[in-house]
Amino acid sequence: MATTEIENRVSLLESEILTLKEKLAEIEQKPLNWWQKISETFANDTDYEEAMRLGREYRLAQKDEK
Repeated sequence: MATTEIENRVSLLESEILTLKEKLAEIEQKPLNWWQKISETFANDTDYEEAMRLGREYRLAQKDEK
């Protein structure tokens, strides 16, 4: 393989690695899923916890009736 061909291939690989790093940085900066955003807004909220408990209780009661 000629030196210039190797240099071209290395240059192409470096370019592709840079593109992958940029894509990875974008992925890491994406906001949380919608449900994670919502759950964080209710952190340490006793009313929310009670609503979740009642919902769970209701769903379990529906399963028992089937």
